[in-house]
Amino acid sequence: MTQPAVLALVDHHDGVVRAPAFELLTLARSLGPVEAVWLGSGLADALDLLAEHGVSTVHQVDLEADVTVATSARALAEIMVESGATTVLLSSTFENKEVAALTAHETGAGLSVDAAGLERSGEGRLVVHQQAFAATWTLQVEITTPRAVVAVKPNAVPAEAEPTGQAPQVVVHALVSPPAARTRVVERTVRPSSGRPELGEAQVVVAGGRGTEGDFSAVEELAEVLGGAVGATRVATDEGWIGHETQIGQTGVTISPRLYVGAGVSGAVHHRGGMQSSGTIVAVNADPEAPIFEIADFGVVGDLFSVLPQAAAELRRLKAEQA
Repeated sequence: MTQPAVLALVDHHDGVVRAPAFELLTLARSLGPVEAVWLGSGLADALDLLAEHGVSTVHQVDLEADVTVATSARALAEIMVESGATTVLLSSTFENKEVAALTAHETGAGLSVDAAGLERSGEGRLVVHQQAFAATWTLQVEITTPRAVVAVKPNAVPAEAEPTGQAPQVVVHALVSPPAARTRVVERTVRPSSGRPELGEAQVVVAGGRGTEGDFSAVEELAEVLGGAVGATRVATDEGWIGHETQIGQTGVTISPRLYVGAGVSGAVHHRGGMQSSGTIVAVNADPEAPIFEIADFGVVGDLFSVLPQAAAELRRLKAEQA
């Protein structure tokens, strides 16, 4: 019996596919035949990349107006029904969680967000792995409805290519019943680019806390060398030392990078709740009793303004030797 398709929403910006989309496609391949959903224009330049990651069919909705949460959800719902797919996967961003909820509502699907993994049960049902209570508990949730919509955390699985050997089939859709325009986009302001990866998607994050005393230069330097993102604690953002978009924690961004470096970060519970699922945790703090050392894989007791520049210099030296 042929398995129903798994739809994966491919997030992109100006036609450039965002890194978590490849992780979704990797995960989707373990569940069934993979079909991608592309909202907006710019698909032509991405077809080869999608083929390299196992996509056989791309459902494109070439929206003339701005893509909104409502139009995204309606498009996913209509494609899910039309294609016969039983599973929709999205990257678990703030916006996509809302899209997932609306899509599940429209299709009567079971909903799960911030998934850390997925698998099929013996009965063919979708089993979602999640982390709770500041990543101290691991849960398994079985979705019992025929359809499922799941938002997966970035960095939940490593992206792996699996070429199809041929270009994906493109199926163009028009919204059959566009949602009522209760809201409209009046303006978009592009956030200035730092040249670093997005915080929620980054595989390396260097975070600064109260110990920086407002000087993030050493944190930014190390992040630059590692090709990572810069994060911060709530204290640092509340003090105005750095923008609120960098806040990691229960009331900020939840991250799960391969490497997290906390510099001058005490390790308060609300911050740990947003980063405790990181692969490797490195702590640099002048206080040997700082709670972050309890969860750190590697700890350095010392002045971050001495330790971080030394680490950055050594990394540059090693990179120069390998060049």
